[in-house]
Formats: sequence, structure tokens, C-alpha cells
Amino acid sequence: MFSPLRLAVGLTLWALGTAAWMPASAAQLVRIGAAHFPPYTVRPEQGADTGLLPQLVVALNASQTDYQFVLVPTSIPRRFRDFEQGRVDVAIFENPDWGWQKIPHTTVDMGLEDAEIFVAQREPGRDQNYFASLGGKRLAVFSGYHYAFANFNPDPKFMAEHFNATLTYSHDSNLLMVARGRADIALVTRSYLSDFLARNADMAAQFLISQRVDQVYHHYALLRPNAPISGPAFAELIKRLRDDGELLKIFEPYRIDVTAVP
Repeated sequence: MFSPLRLAVGLTLWALGTAAWMPASAAQLVRIGAAHFPPYTVRPEQGADTGLLPQLVVALNASQTDYQFVLVPTSIPRRFRDFEQGRVDVAIFENPDWGWQKIPHTTVDMGLEDAEIFVAQREPGRDQNYFASLGGKRLAVFSGYHYAFANFNPDPKFMAEHFNATLTYSHDSNLLMVARGRADIALVTRSYLSDFLARNADMAAQFLISQRVDQVYHHYALLRPNAPISGPAFAELIKRLRDDGELLKIFEPYRIDVTAVP
């Protein structure tokens, strides 16, 4: 079976070993960091090829021949160091407020919007007022994420002390903690919840989903200084995919909004 991620990693190794003799006309290699961020990227360190980022990379490569985009596995906490040290050229599905303020980069608006929402167990008499306050409630959250309710402070100690939060590395685990009464509220992305309920339709009736939104986040691509591709060039490639309907094809099934870019 065709594996975009395994192909991407293989191309990276090949390209690094042959860069010295590649002709000037060859496609420029652009390395994109792939950190576990479902449904955008799913377990890249294990060689998985699922998620939306591998699909986007395939679409980017199919749309032009000037650049060869490949995926380089990283992690949520390590991605900053990999970016600064030049191990990756581009970080995608990011927001400049998520810890990037002191790291030099060029920002490209991808015109994609998702949201972080609250999920509780459905019970008689429980309604949307349940989400009005988080005080006294046990939270299940994803370790390393920047949540608006926590003033974008991802520090595990801060989260545990101020919000009675259990930090995990699995949205599935967080939702199951709610379903089993081990947590009162889980925070998940709207895109991930849509995917989870599609895979577990029998559980949908168990959950009360908030109208309250923790944050609506606009996705950006962040390019390191001296990256092989410029901000305007990358923005043009994304625009091409938007105009051709490729972005809608990839992201609409996950309730990720494809928006106009000013």
C-alpha cells in the first residue's frame, strides 16, 4: 500500500545524501515537521501514514515540480528545537501564539479554521450551563497543547494544580475517561471529535458537546529563516490547492473550515 509518510522519510534520507551533486534544476527539498496532532498527523514516529498532513503533502507535490515536500517526524515539545536547528523547514497547522513568539519565522495564513470544544457525559438535567465554569471539575486534556482557558500555558504542573487536569497523549483516552466517569470534561478539537464519532457512532448519545468554544484557531504554516521555499511561494501553492478545490476535499470531511485569505 502507498505510504506518503514512509515515502517522505525515505526521500529525506536520499536527498540529504545526494544534495551535493544534484543539478541546479532539481526540485528543492522542503522538510515539513510531523508531530502527533490527530487528526492532522497520527503517530508519525511509528511510520503511520494516516492523517491530513500526509494527504496535504501528496497534494502539494502533485501540484508542481519546483519543490519536493517530505515529512520529518518530530513531537509536540521537540518541534521548536527541530525548527530552530534547521532539522525541519516548515511547521504546518500551527499558530504563532502556541509558543513560537520568540522563535524567528515567516508566517503563512493557510485559510483553515478548527476549534477546541468541551465534551461531558450526558446526564438527565445536564445542559449547556454545565460548561459555564470549569471549577471543581476533573479535566482530561492533551499534554503540550495550548488551551485558551489556561491562558495558553501548557506547563503540566500548572495545568494539574490550577485545573485538576489529567494530561494524556490521546484524545481517544480522554473521551473514554469521560464516558467511564473518570473525568468530567474532555477538551478535543472539533475535527477530532467528528472523526471519533464517525468511528464510534454507538457512543454519540453518551456525550454532551459544548456550544462553548475554548478557542477557534486559525492554522498557519511557519517557515524558518532561509528555508528552501519563501513565504509568498508557499502561500501561492496553498492558494492553488484552495482554488482547485483540493483543500476542501481534504479538510471538509473533518469539519475544518476552508476560509478566504485576505
